[in-house]
Amino acid sequence: MNSFLTEWTKDLKTLPVGPLGIIAMAGCEEMGEKVNAWLKKWHNLQEIQDRDFYTLPGADHDTFLINTYCPRFGTGEAKGVVRESVRGYDIYIIVDVCAYNKTYKMYGKEVPMSPDDHFSDLKRIIAAIGGKAKRVNVIMPMLYSSRQHRRTSRESLDCAMGLQELVNMGVDNIITFDAHDPRVQNAIPLSSFENVMPTYQTMKALCRKYDDLHLDPEHMMVVSPDEGAMGRNIYYSSMLQLELGMFYKRRDYTTIVNGRNPIVAHEYIGADMEGKDVIVVDDMIASGDSMIDLAYELKKRKANRIFAVATFAFFTNGLDAFNKAYEDGVISGVISTNLTYRTPELRQAPWFIEADMSKYISYIIATLNHDRSLHDLLAPADRIQKLIGNYKQMQLDNGILKG
Repeated sequence: MNSFLTEWTKDLKTLPVGPLGIIAMAGCEEMGEKVNAWLKKWHNLQEIQDRDFYTLPGADHDTFLINTYCPRFGTGEAKGVVRESVRGYDIYIIVDVCAYNKTYKMYGKEVPMSPDDHFSDLKRIIAAIGGKAKRVNVIMPMLYSSRQHRRTSRESLDCAMGLQELVNMGVDNIITFDAHDPRVQNAIPLSSFENVMPTYQTMKALCRKYDDLHLDPEHMMVVSPDEGAMGRNIYYSSMLQLELGMFYKRRDYTTIVNGRNPIVAHEYIGADMEGKDVIVVDDMIASGDSMIDLAYELKKRKANRIFAVATFAFFTNGLDAFNKAYEDGVISGVISTNLTYRTPELRQAPWFIEADMSKYISYIIATLNHDRSLHDLLAPADRIQKLIGNYKQMQLDNGILKG
């Protein structure tokens, strides 16, 4: 048992809120199975197997997964069905609103599920639970309509309305990852909203992939793709003790293309990056156009290897531009999580590095199930420093770095 798990379980003597139940919505089956496997593994560990750990009904089940489904009628209408009793359970619903690989039949046509479809199915399952569960918690890694979080003209506030709907339906905790703007939680100020950052997991994935990173200011720096991502990049630069630069995206606000104001130019502010590896951090890669443009701008300034880090990797315009950038030596790697759907082509791409978040989600679920503080999980600074220390020691042991 690793040191973090030992530390995490040493005071785990509180009774759980209720017997644990996990509902993996359509598109989250793989994540649900991984989370269930971790929880069952910890439950079976001799070191933590005492009568106080799982004492309520349901602890002896073979799985924590609850059987649910949302069948569709020919018109596209649907209903939510829970196939087993959840009375008194502490329910955790995992939903990926961007799992467009899931489809349904409507008037004989195969229709991919949209974020609206996934969010509606989430509400249907909550309605099917019917208030019988002790507590309902929603784990929504990509927050529904998170990019429509503020009003700049006569616009709807979709994300705020979605959060209020969930709270009004009785959801106790909402857990999301790297929200586009976490201030959207102001829409539900009296409710529990946790915005989790996957910094430790993405850094771990990067260090596992490359053993020749020089984590020092002479060989590496962090560059923010725009002013909106500065917070994320400041955190990385602080943890790694690297210099920070920033690009300002100058846009044409008189024109709208595909719902966005096109970028006219990238203006750079920061130190010289010649010969240095560069880490660029953002919350998501949507079409990927701006990240590709940024990578070419970095290469113009003679950057060495470029690593793009994004919590969510959608690639809505496909992978061709990134494949070409990799072949041209412009982008060395893209590090992202398995919190949303990734196509088989993306997962097999030589430049794609996946950070598995299932263990982290399992920690969050087990901690909340015992009604304990999430502080140590949400503030991973000590673990990141330990990871960096171990990485540098590995390099010294293997002769990659000189002491």
